[in-house]
Amino acid sequence: MSDEIKDKDELQKGGEPQDLDAAEQHSDYKPVNRFDASAVRHLSGMYQNWFLDYASYVILERAVPHIEDGLKPVQRRILHSMKRMDDGRYNKVANIVGHTMQFHPHGDASIGDALVQMGQKDLLIDTQGNWGNILTGDRAAASRYIEARLSKFALDVVFNPKTTDWQLSYDGRNKEPITLPAKFPLLLAQGAEGIAVGLSSKVLPHNFNELCDAAVHYLKGDPFTIYPDFPTGGAIDVGKYNDGQRGGVLKVRAKIDKLDNKTLVITEIPFSKTTGSLIDSITKAVEKGKIKARKIEDVTSANVEILVHLAPGTSSDKTMDALYAFSDCEINISPNCCVIEDNKPCFLTVSDVLRHSVDRTMGLLRKELMLRKGELEEQLFFSSLERIFIEERIYKERKFEQSKSQDEVVAFIASKLEPFKDKLFTAVVDGKGKVEYAFHREITREDILKLLEIKMQRILKYNKDKADDLLLKIKAELAEIENDLAHMTDVTINWFEYLKTKYGKAHPRRTEIRNFDTIEVTKVVEANQKLYINRQEGFVGTGLKKDELVCNCSDLDDIIIFYKDGKFKVTKVADKIFVGKNILHVQVFKKNDKRTIYNCVYRDGKQGEYFIKRFNVTSMTRDKMYDITQGTPGSRVVYFTANPNGEAEIIKITLDPDLSKKRQSIFIEKDFSDIIIKGRAAKGNLLTRRTIRRIGLKSHGHSTLGGRKVWFDPDVNRINYDENGRFLGEFNDDEYILVVLDNGEFYITNFDPNNHYEDNILRLEKWDEHKIWTAVLYDADNEGYPYIKRFTMDAAKRHQNFLGENVNSKLILLTDTVYPRIKVTYGGVDAVRPAEEIDAEQFIAQKSFKAKGKRLSTWNIGSIEEIEPTRFPEPADTADAADAAEGDETTADGDAADSKVSSRTKAKSSDENLDPDAGKSQQQIIDELTGQTSLFDDKNFTAEDEKDRDWLKDQ
Repeated sequence: MSDEIKDKDELQKGGEPQDLDAAEQHSDYKPVNRFDASAVRHLSGMYQNWFLDYASYVILERAVPHIEDGLKPVQRRILHSMKRMDDGRYNKVANIVGHTMQFHPHGDASIGDALVQMGQKDLLIDTQGNWGNILTGDRAAASRYIEARLSKFALDVVFNPKTTDWQLSYDGRNKEPITLPAKFPLLLAQGAEGIAVGLSSKVLPHNFNELCDAAVHYLKGDPFTIYPDFPTGGAIDVGKYNDGQRGGVLKVRAKIDKLDNKTLVITEIPFSKTTGSLIDSITKAVEKGKIKARKIEDVTSANVEILVHLAPGTSSDKTMDALYAFSDCEINISPNCCVIEDNKPCFLTVSDVLRHSVDRTMGLLRKELMLRKGELEEQLFFSSLERIFIEERIYKERKFEQSKSQDEVVAFIASKLEPFKDKLFTAVVDGKGKVEYAFHREITREDILKLLEIKMQRILKYNKDKADDLLLKIKAELAEIENDLAHMTDVTINWFEYLKTKYGKAHPRRTEIRNFDTIEVTKVVEANQKLYINRQEGFVGTGLKKDELVCNCSDLDDIIIFYKDGKFKVTKVADKIFVGKNILHVQVFKKNDKRTIYNCVYRDGKQGEYFIKRFNVTSMTRDKMYDITQGTPGSRVVYFTANPNGEAEIIKITLDPDLSKKRQSIFIEKDFSDIIIKGRAAKGNLLTRRTIRRIGLKSHGHSTLGGRKVWFDPDVNRINYDENGRFLGEFNDDEYILVVLDNGEFYITNFDPNNHYEDNILRLEKWDEHKIWTAVLYDADNEGYPYIKRFTMDAAKRHQNFLGENVNSKLILLTDTVYPRIKVTYGGVDAVRPAEEIDAEQFIAQKSFKAKGKRLSTWNIGSIEEIEPTRFPEPADTADAADAAEGDETTADGDAADSKVSSRTKAKSSDENLDPDAGKSQQQIIDELTGQTSLFDDKNFTAEDEKDRDWLKDQ
């Protein structure tokens, strides 16, 4: 026998492994055949029975809430224990936990944790002490230090022993409720989450008042919709909530505000997150370079306050979107409304749960009314017996007094009551109404024994009028109950309206419902990498630090690569990736970008025709090869530009001279604006059938795509096209941005996003040459007196100053209101003078910005401010002005078009006269061409170009 088998034998009888002979000396030693079929244990039966029992227990008795009261078993037992202990005062949580262990078969830790979670929801349990913080994730104090009692809402809604179904506890010593008679959708109000065996449940909390309103709508037959409301606040997008059913998704966002241009503050966090976990996710995003932040500071106390200090030159708007994109400031929550119904798990919608809860509430209210009706009928029944017993003086009958046993007394009283069973007694009490006495059931022995228990003192003090009044009240209440039972829908509606009125103020909606804009991560991620290219070896990546720099990028970007043979593709940014040689152009690829236009000229085949085309690339399959050309072998791109705003340049093409023909021009000019922008697969327009020797740029063009929308981000003092900051307008090529500084300087710039602006910007907007500005200033050249002036700002790119040349002049206010009004308040020794209101448009005429202006006053000035105007531009004048402007624009466009055509004609005619090649002999031109590089610059000069130059020399 091997040592392994000996060890196993010894382990079976609990001894230490030893040799076989020693083992056989034991009397209980039994050799084991490791291949004995009788020793095999099949797990299938164990799995089917034991594991299924365990799974069923976990699902039904631990993890999944019941649809009847919305509670898990441990929560139900806690509430039941607290009701048994309730005396209006707080109880130690440790005491509550110990009392609950009479009903709960598990440890105290599970009870304590469940109690703390219920207390933090602030609905059923009134807490006292340190119960932790759902915002920071801090745990509650030990159970011996904190106290709790049932809330008034719980006492009103959850308990009624008369309508409760009971069962024995796990040890049979006590009774516990199967479900509590909750007359409110507690499951939707509190939410629930649990993981069982093979399934899970996640019901999100909803707003108290909205649940009451939805219940009323349902009872009235109106449609209703309910959405989650979280105690942590934030905002939610319910577009895919799917009514809380399995498969839905809820987007949740934190609330982020701007504290200043360099600081963001998070004041509300997504549900299920804490300030600590949120800060950890932001820190990870910062470490990965996706967000630029200098420091993250948590100053949360009663309310959430997380400060995100931005790095210098970082846009707060872009960082806000980046926080949503790369951190837990935006999360997705997948609801899964799984509940126990009919002793099995069911997947429902939150609307189904609400309907079931409202129906159950109506049933419980009806049951309570029926119980109350029965109690009143019993009270009326006994009061009638009591009246007969006392008024008929049955207790004074001789036979009653001479009865020798209780049975004789009972029989005697029964015989005396017999005549009244079918009689109807009526009486009028104080003219209030009619009292009717009737028996709704048979008189039993227990009823007569109860009559015998009436004390003599009560008989002596019996008052007929009071008895009749009591009977009237009972009859009135019975009538109300009968009416309520006939109108249970109205009763239930009144119940939910009562709950909303009494408790609704303490439960306002904390979570905002709105639609979220989809954040494109490639637009908000920080370009924290640099893209390099090695043209000789054909590598592109962010790790090629010693090679040619292309541009800044992020690790989420795609790059588009064009080759000289016309092929192009899109690939993912990587540290180093082989993309092939003969690279023509590399740039970051922006999906759905319709403004980046590619202008190119290509040769179809080795000696084919030349085509010109303009196209954009909006979407591509990653790493799939596409073609600019028609795919003919030997095709080659001879001219290529990428234009981020759709610019269309003018190119000058030099052709091979045709020696068989004389006086034939070898120069062609082509304006790309004449070419229509088409798709990437378009063939293009025929440019020439002759061989092209060289293509050069004659003049830069303008955009052919119309105006471009521009935004200004004051956090970084930059303009952008990504909707960050304040919208400036839509700009055409001939339009400019006006920049006004607080020192009176102004100038205009183009709308290039690479422009840098000063920190002391007073106004930045689209320049309007017709806008009239009104300025009030202290003129240093005139003893500091206040002056007012009205002017237009010139179109000059150099800095000009409307305050004058004296640097000590100070601007008081600047406005572009059409009819501004200025209020001058006097101060000092002239404070007694009344304030003066000035209509600036009537006070001074419009002049040049260099004019001195007009003095406002020589008195001591306390303050100068702009006030609400009393005149406004007439709507008709505005419309006429707009029509005139539109007409001018049309004329201007027409003139511009004519000017463009005429300028081209002039350019062509002038080129014929001013072209440096004009008047030269063909041999002179060839000699000059042989000294030129070819179609591209020296870096792209190929062996084929060398052959062409040698051929020219031979010619």
